[in-house]
Amino acid sequence: MSGAPHVLIIGAGTGGLCLAHGLRRAGISVAVYERHRHRAEGLLGYRVGIGPTGSRALRECLPPELFATFLATCARPPRYFNVVTQGLRQTASFELRPDAAPEHTEHSVARMVLRQVLLTGLTDVVHFDKTFIRYEQRDDGTLTAHFADGTSATGNLLVAADGTHSAVRHQYLPHAVTRDAGTINIATRVPLTAHTRDLVPERVRQGISLIFGAGGTMGVLHVMEFRWDADRAIKPGVSDADAALLRDWPGLAHDTTTDNINLIIWSAARRFPADVMRRRGEDLKRVALDLTGNWHPHLRELLTLSDPDSALPIKVTTSEPVPPWKSSTVTLLGDAIHTMTPGRGVGANTALRDARLLCRQLVQAAAGDKTLVQAVADYEAAMVPYGFARVTESLNRSGTSGEDRMYRPVVGRLALLGARGYFGVTSRVPRLRRRFVDDFHTYEGDEA
Repeated sequence: MSGAPHVLIIGAGTGGLCLAHGLRRAGISVAVYERHRHRAEGLLGYRVGIGPTGSRALRECLPPELFATFLATCARPPRYFNVVTQGLRQTASFELRPDAAPEHTEHSVARMVLRQVLLTGLTDVVHFDKTFIRYEQRDDGTLTAHFADGTSATGNLLVAADGTHSAVRHQYLPHAVTRDAGTINIATRVPLTAHTRDLVPERVRQGISLIFGAGGTMGVLHVMEFRWDADRAIKPGVSDADAALLRDWPGLAHDTTTDNINLIIWSAARRFPADVMRRRGEDLKRVALDLTGNWHPHLRELLTLSDPDSALPIKVTTSEPVPPWKSSTVTLLGDAIHTMTPGRGVGANTALRDARLLCRQLVQAAAGDKTLVQAVADYEAAMVPYGFARVTESLNRSGTSGEDRMYRPVVGRLALLGARGYFGVTSRVPRLRRRFVDDFHTYEGDEA
């Protein structure tokens, strides 16, 4: 290969699109291939926390005005992290830091909104309705990706950004495996109205709340309020600068996200019906209600009032560490290589970190400072250790694994009391409280 490479990215998710922006800003040719048929398809409306790791990557890779648009499209930041019982009794509450520099704070983001932000300015780069089926590498350093519709694309580097069930990984690293973590989530979205707002205590309404439920069912609740209303009009009180960005942003016309309450419940997979992954709508909501029979009536009413089209079952998956492989003109980022359990946005932030690092390496290759394969090798040498470290950390978080003591019939009660007690003590001891808040704001981790 001579000159800058042409990069093929499979998957228009968070990491793949961030990489595409970074490469384009650097003058490197890139094309993205996405299996969804159009930019508004996909159940991507739930919250993700973009912390310092992700914010630094977005700031570096996105054009400055688009990064400003990203900030303008974030929901109101949480003021508190709360721990409550299934009866809505508060056992702990931590006041979070006020807004700081954009790269040093947590941003509450709706996944579909973030996708629309990242698609902005890439209409000539992203190709929809392209389901990847296989690739072939050639001796001259080029490779060709083949798609289900019979078309193909040729480039110098193939980047797998196609998620947990990556077809690229299946061909490239067939020995890499994912496994069920043993838990299932049911995610719901409740329209935020005067009535549903009143169902939530004030401090819960202003924060992120972890629900430690008796009987082995857990949950998280977060109220998301945006700078626009249900009619896509900019709300009063929004700054002139943010209002101008939003009015000029084409993504607002492609997304229907409005103020809502995210309420997600989860438990050990064995507590769900065998066919839960095929259930949708009111049927899935009934499963959630059956699992929360001892929860506060207001929480159960929120589940009842949730949008049936938003109800989504999620089987939690995790990666197994992958033995070293020889670097080539195929590489991977995000969930395509290090799938991790949900929570605190660690998966999204790590995917963005991958994109930032890979972009830096490819810029060096394009400048002739190293070969393309060496750039990929240097990226993978850093990405694999930190990626799988995050996988391990996410799996060890309370309630993430189906083998957690919380889900056992007898010892689970003691584990629940222990978890509630830990948060209660931590929130009341100033030194422990400060350490917890510091960890909350820096959990996702990154290099200096």
